Amino acid sequence: MAQLLEVRDLQTSFFTRDGEVRSVRGVSFAVGEGEMVGIVGESGSGKSVAAKSLLGLIPPPGKIVGGQVLLRGEDMLRLPEPKLRAARGKRIAMIFQDPMTALNPVLKIGTQLTEVIRRHRNVGRAEARRLAIDWLREVGIPSPERRIDQYPHEFSGGMRQRVMIAMALSCEPELLIADEPTTALDVTIQAQILKLMKRLCGTTNTSVVLITHDLGVVAQVCTRVVVMYGGLVMEEGAVGDIFEAPQHPYTQGLLRSIPRVTEGKRERLVSIEGSPPNLLHPPKGCPFQERCPHAMDKCGELPPYFESKPGHRSLCWLQDGQGYPSRPLAFAGSAALQQGGEAP
Repeated sequence: MAQLLEVRDLQTSFFTRDGEVRSVRGVSFAVGEGEMVGIVGESGSGKSVAAKSLLGLIPPPGKIVGGQVLLRGEDMLRLPEPKLRAARGKRIAMIFQDPMTALNPVLKIGTQLTEVIRRHRNVGRAEARRLAIDWLREVGIPSPERRIDQYPHEFSGGMRQRVMIAMALSCEPELLIADEPTTALDVTIQAQILKLMKRLCGTTNTSVVLITHDLGVVAQVCTRVVVMYGGLVMEEGAVGDIFEAPQHPYTQGLLRSIPRVTEGKRERLVSIEGSPPNLLHPPKGCPFQERCPHAMDKCGELPPYFESKPGHRSLCWLQDGQGYPSRPLAFAGSAALQQGGEAP
């Protein structure tokens, strides 16, 4: 599979009165053409900041302080601002978490859709309106010829999210970044939106970076998983490898916290004790050390990445053959798959 996106040592900080908050501290991953990659982790792990950094959407006092974001070999972070603005929407598009705040409440849906289309495609008003109606119909909006002239508040949450997907895909971008696109939706609508995204991206061959805290969603639609914590990638691998044989204790903890659908059994959920690290003063060693049941003196030093197999890496000293053996969770993958459906 040809590589579309390659992120190398991405670093993003926020410079506050109290000091530098290092939200993303050296994140690297890649996305192939037509691939859907999930980025998971607790709130505050750096997922959304990393995603917005790919588009250069870090407002002051934030700043991307290092790294590369290579889209087909071109470093997006080195582009002049006019070229970067032109690339947003045309080459890379983003679906934000809350469509009600992402859409302008005083402008009609059609106005917002046609503005995006006319900005990135050389078409007139009439053609832009026709394309906007076609995309509304494509994402499942009933009576698009009528609803294109309505305001965001006249749409339900699920319908607003469909409008956001239409807006993001209307210029057929090479890469789509979806930042928790189903968080505010009920389970039934969530399933519909995920199915819609997977179908449309398959039709257009658009690659997807899906930001979520829901492991069931990842199991349902993604091919690879990036697990983030404390501004770093803790583990990365194929969906099957991550869910059936997790190598990092943090990944194992996330999977243990998923409710299991086991008939006739009642079990308590296993939580991860403690709190995420303070990234104003990030630990020098493994950021998960204070919460890890296998922590040892060596964890005071940040480990390199170890590969348990090609394409499956983890940032943990347990994988170097020393200390305690890593204990894969045989039940974890099946629990997540039960919750989110079959892995692709």
